[in-house]
Amino acid sequence: MKLTSMIAAASICIAAPALAEDKMTVLLDWFINPDHGPIIVAEELGYFEDAGLDVEIIAPADPSDPPKLAAAGKADLAISYQPQLHLQVHEGLPLVRVGTLVATPLNCLLVLEDGPIKTPADLSGKKIGYSVAGVEEALLGTVLKTHGVELDEVELVNVNWSLSPSLMSGQVDAVIGAYRNFELNQMDIEEVPGKCFFVEEEGIPAYDELIYVANPELMDTDKIERFLVATEKATQYIVNHPDESWTLFSQTSSELQDELNARVWVDTLPRFALRPMALDERRYAAFETFLFEAGLIPSKNPVGEMAIALEAE
Repeated sequence: MKLTSMIAAASICIAAPALAEDKMTVLLDWFINPDHGPIIVAEELGYFEDAGLDVEIIAPADPSDPPKLAAAGKADLAISYQPQLHLQVHEGLPLVRVGTLVATPLNCLLVLEDGPIKTPADLSGKKIGYSVAGVEEALLGTVLKTHGVELDEVELVNVNWSLSPSLMSGQVDAVIGAYRNFELNQMDIEEVPGKCFFVEEEGIPAYDELIYVANPELMDTDKIERFLVATEKATQYIVNHPDESWTLFSQTSSELQDELNARVWVDTLPRFALRPMALDERRYAAFETFLFEAGLIPSKNPVGEMAIALEAE
């Protein structure tokens, strides 16, 4: 090839536009917080871009909206909760779990550390705050029954997401639905320390707290697989570089740069799913059975109707 031809060919290569990235919309379950670490770190380190993805991360105005929007095809993925997924599938929402973000329960029954409640048995005749009816009542009922207390022996109070404030103010004697990585730290900072009874140690089957859900009939499997590979890579970085990843994460917003979020980051880190694509079918089958026996679902669905495992090439 002549020199002029080589120069012309090189010019064509330089002028060629970069391959377009596939746009993808991911709805969070709540405002951005340390629970979303792998997603934000993947974005900041360019892992999504490396995977050919242009990911739009959206915090919802209403936490109940993301699964519904994903079911309607308004988003590629939504972050939701395994316990809620079981109910939503039975309600007819076209949703399936395609990945895991936080692989352990975060929910706990929270009381004052120096208060009169030493075990759940002490809650008979007391007030217990909650935010979400249904699953939380089933969790609470099981915890109480394990300690010889029936659900109708306590007074349930809807505290409308004001969990630790309602407990610290004395409005209630305990709350269900508190996250052990958030509320415990928040109360300690306020110098009103709390104590958690962990639901998976009190008769509740272990479950995935935060999961990725999509409409199985509308989802783009290739894009989702690339997204999950990127977040897995980000999780590995977080585990290997906890301090550097916290700096990277917290610098994305001034609202994250406080003592509470710094503490939550440390407590959440070991709970991220190291293999977000992996599916523990036994775990989903056990929780489906738990909900059925609690009378919250009319029948038991096969695991494949609510959760699948994708395989990256």
